Amino acid sequence: MSAAVVVVALALVAIGGLAVVVTHDPIRQAVTLSVFGVLLAVLFLVLQAPDVALSQVAVGAAVMPLMVLLAVRTIRRDRR
Repeated sequence: MSAAVVVVALALVAIGGLAVVVTHDPIRQAVTLSVFGVLLAVLFLVLQAPDVALSQVAVGAAVMPLMVLLAVRTIRRDRR
């Protein structure tokens, strides 16, 4: 794999991580967290770790944002 591809993948992951941190709305933050998980999976694929990429897609792009959304919904429901 070319070093340029790895650098581009790392840059995308860094930008995605920054987007998660600077997003203030919890719903949008969960969506950007999901995109960040996909970007990490792409990085793992570029680094030739398909098993880790598959785990990252399952946990980082699906389960973790779902848990955040459920927590936000529970907190908002309790405030009413």
